[in-house]
Amino acid sequence: MPRERRNRLPQTNAWGFYEVRMESIGGLGAHLAGQILAEAAVIGMGLNGAHFSSYGSEKRGTPVKSYIRLSEPEKEIRISSPADHPHLIAVFHDALLFLPSTLQGLEPGGIVIANTRRSLEELQRRLALPQGTTLARLDALGISVQEGTRINTAMLGAIARVASFLETEALKASIGKILGARRRELLEANLRTFDRGCQEIDVVVVEREPASSSPAPEAPRLGYANTPLGGLLYSPGNSANRDNSVSREGFIPALLLEKCTHCGLCDMVCPDYCFAWEEGIDKRGRPAMLLKGIDYQYCKGCLACVVVCPTKALVERADEEEFVQTHRVLLFGQFLGS
Repeated sequence: MPRERRNRLPQTNAWGFYEVRMESIGGLGAHLAGQILAEAAVIGMGLNGAHFSSYGSEKRGTPVKSYIRLSEPEKEIRISSPADHPHLIAVFHDALLFLPSTLQGLEPGGIVIANTRRSLEELQRRLALPQGTTLARLDALGISVQEGTRINTAMLGAIARVASFLETEALKASIGKILGARRRELLEANLRTFDRGCQEIDVVVVEREPASSSPAPEAPRLGYANTPLGGLLYSPGNSANRDNSVSREGFIPALLLEKCTHCGLCDMVCPDYCFAWEEGIDKRGRPAMLLKGIDYQYCKGCLACVVVCPTKALVERADEEEFVQTHRVLLFGQFLGS
């Protein structure tokens, strides 16, 4: 006998699909979270569903988008294009929140869930969200650190809380099946993380239209009609403008200058040369290169410097915007006019 349908999708697009887009970086578990959510919807709830992700050849630390497309059982899913106009966007990394592309295409009355320590008031002030958008925030990173897991199960718990048509027990069963087969010793911790993500979340519905609208999706700059012969890239690159902050997974090194001996081991292991130095006089009165600090724009939070520091002058701490802005020492300020 056909399975009795217990849930209906709250809204669908013109093709009959409910779509979710997870905005993340490699290493935070968005791809696995999408797999868990899609399997829960299909096997646990009897919906039709599809899941796929997009990322480059080196996934960890680089942008990842995970897509979930759901439909009622009688509606087949025969497309695998990106979810450009999702009903729900889950942002796994605070630094992604304010990139123009992150919230592009959100459907009217949609849902935004953010892993951040920022307040709902600040998010409403800084994000141009349409009236009627459901905005939610939680400290998924803090939960995962306390439970010894990744943030993906906390984000799934938040999604289950806000997208109420999703069945909590179906999601837990999917977590048990997929994570239990990989790391059974971490299953209980991940289920606790899921429950806390569901409980420790703040939610508000945006009541006012934003002063400025969200930017429209950008069209590709080059296509079949205007690509230069030979695939020539005529836009010069500039490493001084790059920003690695979006690659961090929630932690940064903090420099305690009073403990530093300026030995340079941190600079030797840093893959992105984010330490700033200056000419000076050492404690014995001799000319020397002295460490000034860290330019966090170029730091991707690998913490290799913390591991090698012989005097514990570099310590691990939470990646918080206020600390980063007040302790950043510019590497290229003289060239960028900072």
